[in-house]
Amino acid sequence: MNDYNVKELTEMIEKFCSDREWDRFHSPKDLAIGISTEASELLDLFRFKNEEDIEEIFYDKEKRTRVEEELADVFFFVLRFAQMNHIDLKEALEAKLEKNAKKYPIEKAKGSNKKYNEFD
Repeated sequence: MNDYNVKELTEMIEKFCSDREWDRFHSPKDLAIGISTEASELLDLFRFKNEEDIEEIFYDKEKRTRVEEELADVFFFVLRFAQMNHIDLKEALEAKLEKNAKKYPIEKAKGSNKKYNEFD
């Protein structure tokens, strides 16, 4: 398997959509809807499942494939949104991690699932 970087993946998505002349359908609103819709389809695979059911999903080839496909759909829309709106995902992620490092310092957040405003 190739290890693509974000730029290469974005270029793959751009070509795929360009070949199909889909730019006119990919406004920020429609792509944001696509992200939400596909994320909801991923979430639906886990709805009402207990830990044992979820474990089975990842061991069952067909069920795992459905999870992978929905996750890939989310990733597709995220990459396409960034590409169409000139967002550098690497830079955006780095900036967000830096911001979150301040909100969630290791000494307070390590091993905790509290939100930053719940720290003592």
